[in-house]
Amino acid sequence: MADVLRRTLKYLGFEVTAVSNITDVGHLVGDGNEGEDKLEKGARREGKTAWDVAQKYTEIYFDHEKKLNVLPPDQRCKPTDYIKEQIGLIEILEKKRFTYKTNDGIYFDTAKFPDYGKLSNQDKDKILEGARVEVNPEKRNPTDFALWKFSPTDAKRDMEWPSPWGTGFPGWHIECSAMSMKYLGEQFDLHVGGDDLKFIHHNNEIAQSEAASGKVPFVKYWVHGQFLTVDGEKMSKSKNNFYNLDDISEKGFEPLALRYLYLTTNYRSFLNFTWESLTAAKEGLNNLRKLCCKVSDTLQENRNVLSPEKLAKIQNYSNRFREAIENDLQMPEALAIAWEVAKSNIPSPDKRDLISNFDQILGLDLLNPQKGYTLKGVTFLELPDDVKKLAETRETARKNQDWKLSDELRDKILASGYKIEDSSSGPKLQKV
Repeated sequence: MADVLRRTLKYLGFEVTAVSNITDVGHLVGDGNEGEDKLEKGARREGKTAWDVAQKYTEIYFDHEKKLNVLPPDQRCKPTDYIKEQIGLIEILEKKRFTYKTNDGIYFDTAKFPDYGKLSNQDKDKILEGARVEVNPEKRNPTDFALWKFSPTDAKRDMEWPSPWGTGFPGWHIECSAMSMKYLGEQFDLHVGGDDLKFIHHNNEIAQSEAASGKVPFVKYWVHGQFLTVDGEKMSKSKNNFYNLDDISEKGFEPLALRYLYLTTNYRSFLNFTWESLTAAKEGLNNLRKLCCKVSDTLQENRNVLSPEKLAKIQNYSNRFREAIENDLQMPEALAIAWEVAKSNIPSPDKRDLISNFDQILGLDLLNPQKGYTLKGVTFLELPDDVKKLAETRETARKNQDWKLSDELRDKILASGYKIEDSSSGPKLQKV
C-alpha cells in the first residue's frame, strides 16, 4: 500500500520524501506498552543477542522489499540510532507536564491531552486498554502509555541506555515522533500503516507530538491498510498458516506474483490469501507478460501517423488509468486497464509506451524479460537445472552457427517436457 501510494504521488507530479522506520527496540509484547520487549524475547528464543536478531530480520526485510519491487525510501531510520532525539522529546513533554513516573518507567498522561483518540473517533473514556498482559497498577488512565521504560533490576538487557530518569529503553511510540520530526518536521503530509495502528499507536503518536510541539495537526492525512487473512482466518503461527516470502519462493512462486495478487484488491478491503489465489495471480501475471513481451518484440516497428480514432483510444486508456489511481488507489481497476491495453489493437510502439507508463505504478516489470522469467512466462526458478543448462548450451551453439548441435539440444529439451521458441530477444521456453 505504501509503495503504491508513493508511486502514485510521484506519477501525479508530487515531490515525495519517504521516510521508513525499522523498529529495532521498544516494541513490547502488549500494545499498551506492558510486558517484555519482543526483540529481547526473540534473542533468547534464537540464542543470539537482540542486536543480532534485529540485524538478521532487517536484512531479510530489505531483501524481500527488493524482490517485491518496493521502492527504497529516501531515509531509513532505526530507533537505536536516535536515542538522543527520543530522550530530548520526552524531556520536552516532561517540562510541559505531560508525563509522570511509575516504578517501571515514564508515562504520558492522556488525561492532559483532551483530543486523545481523535484519529479513530473514539471517546477517550471508552477506549479499552490495548495490552494483553496485566496492566501497570500505577498508571493513572488505561490509555496512558510508556515513553521510557526502566531496565529490570533482576536481569541485564542487551539494549539499554542511560537517561535522566535511569537506565532503560524507549517505549515503542516515541521513536516514530522523534524520527519523523527530525526528517519531516513537526508537521508533515502523510503517515501510513496497518488498520490496527490507528486505534492505539497512531493516537499515541498524535498525542505526544502535538503536546510537545503545540502544532496541530501533526499529520494532515493518515492512510491505513486493511489486514491480510489466510484461508479466511487471521494469520498466526499457532494455526500453521503463517507464511513469508521465502516460503512462497520455495513453492515455485516468484515474489512479483504476490505483488500481482495484492494489486487485485483495494487497500481498504480485506484480502484473503490462499494458495489457489496465488496460483491464479501467477498465471495472470505470466499471461499479461506474454502479451506485453510480444509488444517488446516489435520495437522497431515504424510509428505511423495515427487516425483520430486511435489517438482518442490511446488517450482514453491513459485518462482512465489516471482516474483509477486518483480514486483512492483503485488498483484492481488500474490493473484491468493494463490488460485492456495489452489486448488492444493500438500500434505496438504506443502500446509499449502505455504499458511502460502504467508499470511505474504497478511495479510488475512487465517489459523486462531479464528479471528472472522467460518471455513465455516460465520462471527460471521453475525450470529444472538440466533444462536450463540445455537451453544455455543451445543458445551458445546457435551463436556459433552449430545448427546440428542446436537441433539435437532442442530435441533433448522437448524430451524433458519443454518446448523452446527462438526470438530476437532470446529463447522462450514453455512447459509442454
